[in-house]
Amino acid sequence: MAISGFGKGKDGTTTTSASTGSAPAAGGLGNLTAFIDQGSEFEGKLSFKDTVRIDGTFSGEISSDNTLIVGESGQIMATIHSVCVVISGLVEGNIIASDQIVLHKSAVVNGDLESPVVIMEEGAQLNGCVRMGKAASSASKSTTPAASDGAKGGDGASS
Repeated sequence: MAISGFGKGKDGTTTTSASTGSAPAAGGLGNLTAFIDQGSEFEGKLSFKDTVRIDGTFSGEISSDNTLIVGESGQIMATIHSVCVVISGLVEGNIIASDQIVLHKSAVVNGDLESPVVIMEEGAQLNGCVRMGKAASSASKSTTPAASDGAKGGDGASS
């Protein structure tokens, strides 16, 4: 179920104050399936397949097969696993994205990021480590002893 006319009231006026000035890099608002508005609080495990926007407060765990958007008034205290994460608000917790993480200028993130692509606008605040590129995804998987022995053998001859 997609929400059409997201962010618009019946009279055409915008109903949310969270505006980043640009559309998310992936996922788009056309597939938005859930919205936690400013003033709302939610705690627990959130799992979804399409795009979700959070402008309220959420604590727990988030798992997604698409895009998570954290609006300017959004406050997230959670571990996030998603394809794409677009942040304009506050996130406290580690974020793992298989496609990309976008931090807009109003974003504040206290936690580690892991993604092949990380985009940060000037003014965004990040307090944590960043792992990116294709090596970031394979580094989180355990390596086999045969693969690491082969790597040692190749380097030993050059020292």
